[in-house]
Amino acid sequence: MADTTTGTATGTTTGTASVPGTATVPGAAPAPDFSGWSCPVPLRDHPRVVMGHGGGGAMSAELVANLFAPAFGGATLAALADSATVDLGGARLAFSTDSYVVRPLFFPGGCIGDLAVNGTVNDLAMSGARAAYLSCGFILEEGVETAVVGRIAETMGAAARAAGVEIVTGDTKVVESGRGDGVYVNTAGIGLVPAGVDIRPQRAVPGDVVIVSGEIGLHGVAIMSVREGLEFGARVESDCAALGGLVGAMLAVTPDIHVLRDPTRGGLGAAVNEIAAAAGVGVALRERAIPVPDQVASACAILGLDPMYVANEGKLVAFVPRDQADAVLAAMRAHPLGARAAVVGECVDDHHGMVVTRTAFGGTRVVDLPLGEQLPRIC
Repeated sequence: MADTTTGTATGTTTGTASVPGTATVPGAAPAPDFSGWSCPVPLRDHPRVVMGHGGGGAMSAELVANLFAPAFGGATLAALADSATVDLGGARLAFSTDSYVVRPLFFPGGCIGDLAVNGTVNDLAMSGARAAYLSCGFILEEGVETAVVGRIAETMGAAARAAGVEIVTGDTKVVESGRGDGVYVNTAGIGLVPAGVDIRPQRAVPGDVVIVSGEIGLHGVAIMSVREGLEFGARVESDCAALGGLVGAMLAVTPDIHVLRDPTRGGLGAAVNEIAAAAGVGVALRERAIPVPDQVASACAILGLDPMYVANEGKLVAFVPRDQADAVLAAMRAHPLGARAAVVGECVDDHHGMVVTRTAFGGTRVVDLPLGEQLPRIC
């Protein structure tokens, strides 16, 4: 029986107690008073930061919504988009920042350097912006080889040139040995939003077609394969890429794209859930239509993971008006980074704020927002 004063266990008692609202058994001990009791704190309410707070799922969202957003305030931040869109001197600018703590620093298909450039370029692109300038901050651990730092810097420079942006300012800090993880990188970026473009999660409406730009899950599986020394029958490379050119091709068809999101931490499942919640719409996906490469499907089957929640670094999901969907899809498939683009579902005026998918067996399942990240430190 629980102690009504402290809420802690005190062992068992003889007889049978009654709960208010239930029949009393003759001869039983007096019923305890539950009137001052309340439900326990949810398990994910932590007094200290845990790894799940950085996973891009429900715990990350709660940290931002309940800690950072009230402290910072402001309507622009409240939109919680991949980048903020602000008016400055008559221009519409997109502004974004991101920090990169991936482990290992080098992985098949990329490294922390091009990940840092492409990630911020992509966040700007998800507002429809043409990225222009980046800043770069390095946090280096004492003892890391300067050749490693140089290799990362060279990769960043090459990635910036390929994306058509310039790294114009930066900072370097060094922490004591054992107080870091080799190299951490922060990048911030600004870009111009073309006139007539209004891309944000709140614009999704019933009838919108949901398009994914290509095969999902490659980045997360690539990181896992080298981190854990696993092989899946074929080399898996990260899809790390700058998506500004692909978004430009889509906007050339129509400026009226409602939503863009790059499904990084938390994967496609988290990204679509965030959009559904922001717009107050339901999303219905078709599992068979979602492009999952064989090696990702095999890795997830072996490890008990869901490809829907595995991270990507060179893919986007778009919510497009139905009458524009065919033209946008064709433009995406004509671009090298959208050759495997596919329609995977639609917005519906039902189960608002919730995502469901029709399974390969004809059933329906709910695609929840993940609590944390299946594989931490992937970006």
